Amino acid sequence: MVQIEIDMVRRRAEHNEGQIFSLEELSLHQQDIERIEHIDRWCRELRILYLQNNLIPRMENLGRLKKLEYLNLALNNIEVIENLEGCESLQKLDLTVNFVGRLSSLESLKHNVHLRELFLVGNPCTQFQGYRQYVVASLPQLQRLDGTDISRSERIRSVQGLDEVRRQVLRQEREYEQRRAAEKEEASGVTVYIFSPSCSSKGKAESAEEQRETEFWHAPCLFTPESRVEAYRHLEDRRRGKAESVTTSMCLKKRLFCSLIINREQQIFSLLYFDVNLHMDTSLMDVDVQPTYARVSVKGKIFQVVLPAEVKPDSSTAQRSQTTGHLVLTMPRVGTAQRCSDFPVPRHFLQLFLEDPKAFPGQPRDIVSPACPGSSPGLLRPGGILKRCLSLLSCSSGCGGVAALLRAPPW
Repeated sequence: MVQIEIDMVRRRAEHNEGQIFSLEELSLHQQDIERIEHIDRWCRELRILYLQNNLIPRMENLGRLKKLEYLNLALNNIEVIENLEGCESLQKLDLTVNFVGRLSSLESLKHNVHLRELFLVGNPCTQFQGYRQYVVASLPQLQRLDGTDISRSERIRSVQGLDEVRRQVLRQEREYEQRRAAEKEEASGVTVYIFSPSCSSKGKAESAEEQRETEFWHAPCLFTPESRVEAYRHLEDRRRGKAESVTTSMCLKKRLFCSLIINREQQIFSLLYFDVNLHMDTSLMDVDVQPTYARVSVKGKIFQVVLPAEVKPDSSTAQRSQTTGHLVLTMPRVGTAQRCSDFPVPRHFLQLFLEDPKAFPGQPRDIVSPACPGSSPGLLRPGGILKRCLSLLSCSSGCGGVAALLRAPPW
């Protein structure tokens, strides 16, 4: 559930120098917000409020906005018009494509004497017989309904026979509420997806996942608040699942790399591995190695790492795989012996770690320097800075353990 937080509001108050107490216009659209809260306490001076395309089911906590003139709640899950009596200055209300079925609830807008425009297009109540006549007669202060001007003659005609129209509207409301009760009961059921044991392999599992995804989006369903929330939950689960799979992959790579480093006889250097796009030009990268930390910048995105031991910046190297594009920093530690014959690492070691399908010890020139065609020479130079790192690994020469210290939040 996405909640309205003060940082969210402050970020959208940049035009007001970040001050929210005197904010007059606020846009919180497309934020997956599920409840209106705090705004009436933090932003008393609001005149315009955009809350369209969220998951808001109820109009609440707006009564203290005495200066509010325009409220946009289009594309939400609102079913009843309520709690706007305190918005004394309200002139325009947009409820396009919601689920308002209780048309009689709009009579609460009689207290908003300055209301001039009302939009209810796309709501179930607009299908009621006598809808427009009922709204025009119930709200004499209105000048435009659903984008159409209300003429004087239409207003006079709407008052004639209002009692009969009201009875029709109330009858249709009851019928709609019965249908909604059935829809809610149907939506409360749980859909279970069953997969055969033959889907145990990775390829078949992915195929089954794709099939379930296709079935979910193509299965016929009613357009209801429950279906909108279900679609949102489904997308959130997929995003969360992808994030977890990436994290798992990172952890597996980290364990593999650690075990390979620990098994070396001479632990005299630290290695940092960065997953960089193969087609990214090396001129877009900068590396700065200092005795106690390393900074990498990829297309202006910064990542900084605190090293577990002091290293030699002058003897450090930066290399990219010609096959995968991955970047590896090799930093010899202070107080260690000179480079051995296979320093920084054997070719096949890095190739295996970087998932090169052609990895074998005899492959010539598998790891190349940054000065490849189309790239600027000299990747390693002072003044560089990264933020796009999939794995940070370094080996402690004192105890033989592995330390990975990050100074940047996950992206």
